[in-house]
Amino acid sequence: MDLFWRQGYEATGVAQIQAEAGVLPGSFYFFFKSKEALLLAVLDRYMEILHSALRDPVVRKTRDPLERVFTLLDFYRKQIKESRFELGCPIGNLALELGNRSAEARQKLNALFDTWRAMVEAFFVEAQDRFPQGTDFKALSTFVLTTMEGGIMLARANQDVRQFDRAVKQLRNYLELMQIGTKVVPRKRSRK
Repeated sequence: MDLFWRQGYEATGVAQIQAEAGVLPGSFYFFFKSKEALLLAVLDRYMEILHSALRDPVVRKTRDPLERVFTLLDFYRKQIKESRFELGCPIGNLALELGNRSAEARQKLNALFDTWRAMVEAFFVEAQDRFPQGTDFKALSTFVLTTMEGGIMLARANQDVRQFDRAVKQLRNYLELMQIGTKVVPRKRSRK
């Protein structure tokens, strides 16, 4: 996972993976049929840890569902800044690098993006009384995902975290504008 994140899938060779894992040459193929099989296992592992690595710390940090969105984004901001713009989103990096090379990897990457997006959508749904009736929270969570990925890409390309900050600030402004009409007369929460 770490090698693919730090240097990419293509730049990571099987010999380097074996050396990092501290296993004998050839041991790799005992566990994985191919490097792509390892990639698929890495993507499965990301799916397993997505909530414990991202959602759970955010939920523990703040009770406000909208602030959870920005706490999550701040996690990525810190990561790109602390890595001196070397590391981006590991899923976004792989999606960009792999393109259409592996249908199975693309399917798993899309599932990861969908799970991340659904996590953010759940935060919005929890705060639904703050938004106009009929707000499409799935589309809104997709907007957050593209803001995060695009902000990371621009910050890394420019070696400037302010690129990320501008994107997140615009997102916050947009969400605040959406809420203006609901602040006067809060919408009643539906009971299911």
